[in-house]
Amino acid sequence: MMVRLVMFSTKPYDRSGFVSAVESEAIEIEFLETRLTPHTVSLAADATAVCAFVNDDLSEPVLEALVAGGTRVVALRCAGFNNVDLDTARRLGITIVRVPSYSPNAVAEHTLALMLTLNRQIHRAHNRVRDGNFALDGLVGFDMAGKTAAVIGTGQIGVIVARLLWHLRCDVIAVDPFENEHLTELGVSYVDFDEALARADILTLNCPLTAATHHMIDASAVGRMRRGAMLVNTGRGALIDTVAVLDGLKSGRVGSLALDVYEEEGELFFEDRSAEIIDDDVFARLMTMPNVLITAHQAFLTREALTAIAGTTIENVLTVAAGGVSPNQVELGGQPA
Repeated sequence: MMVRLVMFSTKPYDRSGFVSAVESEAIEIEFLETRLTPHTVSLAADATAVCAFVNDDLSEPVLEALVAGGTRVVALRCAGFNNVDLDTARRLGITIVRVPSYSPNAVAEHTLALMLTLNRQIHRAHNRVRDGNFALDGLVGFDMAGKTAAVIGTGQIGVIVARLLWHLRCDVIAVDPFENEHLTELGVSYVDFDEALARADILTLNCPLTAATHHMIDASAVGRMRRGAMLVNTGRGALIDTVAVLDGLKSGRVGSLALDVYEEEGELFFEDRSAEIIDDDVFARLMTMPNVLITAHQAFLTREALTAIAGTTIENVLTVAAGGVSPNQVELGGQPA
């Protein structure tokens, strides 16, 4: 049986990875640049499976339309699934599969790159030198050695971030309900969230987005942060209340901010908008600040990660289409994890 997979929100780097990964003649892939929305879901009619990314819409009406069109598998080419209406998926009997681990190193290394760039003002220095300005005023950073770095979430990505910071001789503390014994053997201390906020010179968010972590950095948390701390988010945009953090930047409570994700990124990221006026006032304010560094959800973007994403996604789809159970199925209550 030929399996038809329709991929939404695809870019050239997605296509090359998936084309290289396809070895089976039992699957054909249709690449679509458009995002999956209630208005575009009809493009997936008669597809065995659809492949979606972080900003695709997998709400109730979209899932209902997919099932009506014959689709029974949604393959996420990412680890998170906060954009999926899981209750509706369970009711409709649709299977959700994901890529829980593609390259933790890729995201962890990008997290560290953001910290180092923001601290040492490399982005500003680069622009100055290009303009022939070799002045060093305003580019003073700090030694990371000896600073307290709090890693919020020590899953596969967070544990690597913690180890990298340990190698930089930071005093690493961590927040997670499950302690990682390899980190504790290094001397990493697990603390509660409030203590992490109070102690951290650098606070990095490497946890999933859930009901419990939504806006975990809100106005109250900002008020409890150590004054002048660096905040880094490479997890999910909605881990922080951006308006509250913006206020913290203006007051000096937040010393600097690095983001690879943004709560309202769906209308901005992954497209060239250089000829457009960005009508997101909060994002525009952030971009005017010299102590803010933003990348457009590229932490995952390495050759190794793209290869792993494509291979795992295709294997997920073929396994489920053949009636099997993928180890990467999302738990829907009654369905395998």
